[in-house]
Amino acid sequence: MLNFPKTRNIIFVALLIVASFIFGINLGYNNRPPIDKVLGLSNKDIQVETKTDFNPFWKVWNTINDKYPKTNEVTDQNRVYGAISGLMGSLNDPYSVFFAPEEAKAFEDEIAGNFIGIGMEVGIKDKALTVIAPLKDTPAYRANIKPGDKVLKIDKTITTGLSVEKAIKLIRGEKGTTVTLTILREENKEPLEIKIVRDTINIPTLDTELRKDGIFVVKLYSFSAISADLFRGAMKEFAESKSDKLLLDLRGNPGGYLDAAVDISSWFLPSSKIVVTEDYGNKRDAEVYRSRGYNIFNDRLKFIILIDGGSASASEIVAGAMQENGRAKLLGTQSFGKGSVQEAIKITPDTLLKITVAKWLTPNGNSISEKGLIPDFLVSISRKDLDENKDRQLDKAIEILLK
Repeated sequence: MLNFPKTRNIIFVALLIVASFIFGINLGYNNRPPIDKVLGLSNKDIQVETKTDFNPFWKVWNTINDKYPKTNEVTDQNRVYGAISGLMGSLNDPYSVFFAPEEAKAFEDEIAGNFIGIGMEVGIKDKALTVIAPLKDTPAYRANIKPGDKVLKIDKTITTGLSVEKAIKLIRGEKGTTVTLTILREENKEPLEIKIVRDTINIPTLDTELRKDGIFVVKLYSFSAISADLFRGAMKEFAESKSDKLLLDLRGNPGGYLDAAVDISSWFLPSSKIVVTEDYGNKRDAEVYRSRGYNIFNDRLKFIILIDGGSASASEIVAGAMQENGRAKLLGTQSFGKGSVQEAIKITPDTLLKITVAKWLTPNGNSISEKGLIPDFLVSISRKDLDENKDRQLDKAIEILLK
């Protein structure tokens, strides 16, 4: 799965031009081509003030014109896209990226909920390309890809310094073709080579189960556009079951829509309680998202949420809101720590800019990005547990709920 752990509703904003090229307009480098010819856009309504010296940019542009062999592949527009990508790379933020037309289409296909790939969410952690989580019943899931796996190589390409989006482009491909991932897993001394056949990925959402011991289990796999409605149905089932024991499994849930996270949290919090805060730094005032006040469950509710290193983004928002508002206990291992907010901005009709605009803070003001969430009950699963098909986290949660 693409790594835009999409954590807010997409906001498409029409922009006329990219700032780096705007700045170059009035600097008077004599031998550059007309800006309208380069970009195909008008700058007549743009007013930008900058003291930045853009002469080096235009000197390189013209040196390419003079020295580099002419090819059909390297067009002026390709150079513009490359320069924009370099501008975004200067931010040193793996989640801020420019999508040229082909990548923009792939991104929009993912947001629509299905695409060709292997079905895993990836991000950058400790400067390494890391699996956040494989999605249920996908090729990556069936190939035993695990949260926390470090992806060292994609086929023959080393991933060091590779952006998330470039990695995703390499992982994706035609249905039925094979990609080989070189994986470093924490408990293994040597890297693993795992071959995975690409397929159509349909993002799973939610399962429910009323156990014989009276515990109602909700497994939420992603925060998609339909998650809030599906969760509403799950809460109706839970209420009708007459159970007072709820287990929400967010393990391996890489996140999704912010609105879904706020809506789901609202089932357990009174109106006005803080769910999450978007901290924009000195750009603008923070935006606080509060419970919508559904709050249909009384204080006798016994509620545990399972999290692990594959719980990220919107999963961390819900888990953090429940933990810090005293509504649920967290059990499992430390969450991923994906707490930045991105917006997708239309630059041209067929290109997009995905840019970090804020950080998420828990109700108590803690940054999710700094260290993720620490469970109230720290329970890990060993390699032996996996080999014996044991789920110690689930077993411990059941034990606590039944007490």
